[in-house]
Amino acid sequence: MVENLRLRHHTASQAESMVAQLVDVYLDAHADDGPLYTAERYERQLAMHMPRDGWEMVTASIGDELIGYIYGFPLAVDTHWWDGIQGQVPDGFTNENGHRTFGICELVVRRSWQRRGVAKALHDRLLTTRREERATLLVRPDNSAARRAYDSWGWQFIARLRPSWEGAPLFEVRTRPTMPSGG
Repeated sequence: MVENLRLRHHTASQAESMVAQLVDVYLDAHADDGPLYTAERYERQLAMHMPRDGWEMVTASIGDELIGYIYGFPLAVDTHWWDGIQGQVPDGFTNENGHRTFGICELVVRRSWQRRGVAKALHDRLLTTRREERATLLVRPDNSAARRAYDSWGWQFIARLRPSWEGAPLFEVRTRPTMPSGG
């Protein structure tokens, strides 16, 4: 674990003043990942996600430097999260009630701080506070480092999914039970 790592929870209203910093970390973490990873697209994503009910973020800092974060929100009854899922999933898998599934939208760490346990610390801190029965995330199949980490953290491959937005890549859908406090 990184010495002097400070983890902090944020609501959307608390995070509104941090958007420029969030974009900066995002761009650093995705510097070599292609044309999808732009400031403009990510600012639009944050603007769409932050107003969601139950939106929560955990940040990781060393001193005054933001080095990573994770955020997500509970999936609503009318969620589009599962749109574009490919292949068979168990009956009722995509049924949501606003309390069943927490969707993790981003887990990013500055490249200079990767592979030091920061992502795991962020992941665990967020999931230990959630009360949903499960969490889900999407990961690119070509992101082998992230896939290996998620495998070691107990995430299970469910299916592939291609979102409907323009230029969307193919993702793997992963799920795992959340971790109640003390567990």
